[in-house]
Amino acid sequence: MSAAAYAAMLCAGVAAWLTVDRDAAVRRATVLFVDGPEGAAHGVDGGRAGVGRWSGAVLWRRWRVRVVLGARRLRGEWLCLPVAVVLAVLGDSVLPLVGGAVAVPFVRRRLRAGERARAAERRAGGVVALCGAAAGELRSGAQPVPALLAAAVATGGLGDGEARVVAAARFGGDVSEALRRAAREPGCEGLAGLAACWRVAVDGGAGLAAGLDRLEAALRAEREQREALRAQLAGAWSTVAVLGLLPVLGLAMGWALGADPLRVLLHTPAGCGCLVVGGLLEGAGLWWAGRIVRTGMGT
Repeated sequence: MSAAAYAAMLCAGVAAWLTVDRDAAVRRATVLFVDGPEGAAHGVDGGRAGVGRWSGAVLWRRWRVRVVLGARRLRGEWLCLPVAVVLAVLGDSVLPLVGGAVAVPFVRRRLRAGERARAAERRAGGVVALCGAAAGELRSGAQPVPALLAAAVATGGLGDGEARVVAAARFGGDVSEALRRAAREPGCEGLAGLAACWRVAVDGGAGLAAGLDRLEAALRAEREQREALRAQLAGAWSTVAVLGLLPVLGLAMGWALGADPLRVLLHTPAGCGCLVVGGLLEGAGLWWAGRIVRTGMGT
């Protein structure tokens, strides 16, 4: 398949993607930002909204809305496909397209793991802020339940279990049990300590503010320790990134020397064998190096 055919396929796919309304968000955005409030009031297909709907300016604005919304929906793993198309055009082979399609689920898995880790880190910081805010509310004279509710609203430290904890606090339920259930969410493990402090304060009459202060100090120290360890391992992650970029650097050096490495790798038996073996070794090396670093981080 020639380079022109690859380019035509890519342009046709992009045009179809931009032309078709893929969900109601495009239509809502068109009504609000293109046809204006009058179009929203009279309907896109009726009344004054239909006047001039096919003018060049309106079509341009609608196309721009579709591009913006489509870019927001586009996930990072799908960037593998444009890169694969470029390599397929340069190498005049379909193998990069197959490799790009195979790489999408692996990249998606890695990106989702990173998103979950960042979300858990944010929730852990919210728990620390929740303990400090609740202790401050208690010292200002608030009762435990209003103090917990006010701190939860201010910090969002209860994660996805906020509705359960708020319902238990407002309607006389078991707050400590609700906190323990909320602590099962990644990043909210500190809520188990808050549940223990709540139980001790309710059953034994101990001061809840003092327990929250100690819990906040412990959680903050643990978080600072993780951040320090992450900073120390930043160099190791940089090494892993350099390891991943070495094949690209090798291809660039080959082009700089006047060779055609893609044609050798994609159109000769020896090159295909080297590509398969090198890809497997590269993947194994990245996995092993990442495993070592993650083991050092305790994750």
